[in-house]
Amino acid sequence: MKIVLLSGGSGKRLWPLSNDSRSKQFLKVLKDPSGRPESMIQRVWRQLGDAGLQDHAYVATGKSQVEILYGQLGSDVRLIAEPSRRDTFPAIALAATHLYAMEGVSLSETIVVMPVDPYVDGRFFAELAKLERALDASGADLALVGVQPTYPSEKYGYILPGSSAAGEDGSVGTAAGAHEGEDKPFMTVRGFREKPAKAEAEAMISSGALWNCGVFAFKLDFLINILIAHELPIQHEEMARRYDSLPQISFDYEVVEKANRIAAVRYKGDWKDLGTWNTLTEEIAEPLTGKGTISSQTRGAHVINELDVPIAVLGLSDVIVAASPDGILVADKALSPMVKDLLKSADQRPMYEERRWGRYRVLDYAVYPDGREVLTKRITIAGGRNLSYQYHSLRDEVWTVMAGSGTFVLNGRISSLAAGDVVRIPKESMHSVRAEQDLEIIEVQTGTLLIEEDIVRLEMVWGEIMELCETQQEGSI
Repeated sequence: MKIVLLSGGSGKRLWPLSNDSRSKQFLKVLKDPSGRPESMIQRVWRQLGDAGLQDHAYVATGKSQVEILYGQLGSDVRLIAEPSRRDTFPAIALAATHLYAMEGVSLSETIVVMPVDPYVDGRFFAELAKLERALDASGADLALVGVQPTYPSEKYGYILPGSSAAGEDGSVGTAAGAHEGEDKPFMTVRGFREKPAKAEAEAMISSGALWNCGVFAFKLDFLINILIAHELPIQHEEMARRYDSLPQISFDYEVVEKANRIAAVRYKGDWKDLGTWNTLTEEIAEPLTGKGTISSQTRGAHVINELDVPIAVLGLSDVIVAASPDGILVADKALSPMVKDLLKSADQRPMYEERRWGRYRVLDYAVYPDGREVLTKRITIAGGRNLSYQYHSLRDEVWTVMAGSGTFVLNGRISSLAAGDVVRIPKESMHSVRAEQDLEIIEVQTGTLLIEEDIVRLEMVWGEIMELCETQQEGSI
């Protein structure tokens, strides 16, 4: 069994902490068992490790999330990076070709696909093996995990049971909605219903319907054959080359709704979708994160502040106040799911990003009458980490070291770097730095077009950077 975690989306429902590069799964607003900050994807990755499944797991993601994934999960995580953002069918198709062509995974292998951010207890991951057994016993094209509903939610999708529940040997049991059939290893599926009204949800639950948590499995040859039928590549490199021309369509529409036979296994434990502020704050223990004060007259409020200025809340109850370099949100918790619609027309570059080497925050951005742009960042490079050996074509940079120490490279020349040092990096200059202690740098960029894409990486690993510098120094003699 192989597991593919889908990591994508812009995360606008948790704005302003989330943005195009830091989606909701990367926000460190939860706590791990030791009480340390933990993101949703770190929680899931830890739970996969506890279940002995990390070695079987891959993360399918967009290019913009590669750096933060390495930073949060470590450099050993297996990533399958999309060339561009499409939808879940292209993403899963790309992952399938990677497993088939690059990893040599057998066509008879079970592939489990799931989101990176379900809020579940550790038992959930032990249940994934039931998907493989359901596929083998039922002969179904797809097997889904359905969560036993605890109330008639109007926010979730529902899996509608078929007329029978089957045993692991394929035998037919009692009606899927009946209590006697609930412990059967899987049930047949006759359809789906998205976000019904409460009365309809109650009726469906009484008939055995389950919440659809977006977790499903198939045999690898099932999807490879679909790609062949659609005249799409099954070799990974060709699929990546043609990726931008793939239909921008969800896996549900392209595959699930067209599948002839679908089975579902029932999960009876806790499950939540923490996709909005009102659901996420239910799992945040402390009402105040960051600088601020919440008055005694305030009830049910949460303040999450990433800024260096304090926030005070006086007498407003059941509100979320979230502040980051990207903006400030003050919202009634019940209305907080509407923030994505409120920001439909907003188009702003991310002001905070995490990378594999650390993080940066934009402090200031200005455009002058002569067309010059000036961007100021505060960069933190974690001890033992390094930037790539790189150069820029459109900007000059000036670094002022605020704290820490490290080794600096400029056009092959190596020098030390410490608090108080100022270095100038003209455009086209090859440069890198490795932090010995956490290194804090104020970087001022000047140019006519300041974009993150203006970067050419020559080497990533510090040892290889040193070898390249030696070669450059020998060539200059």
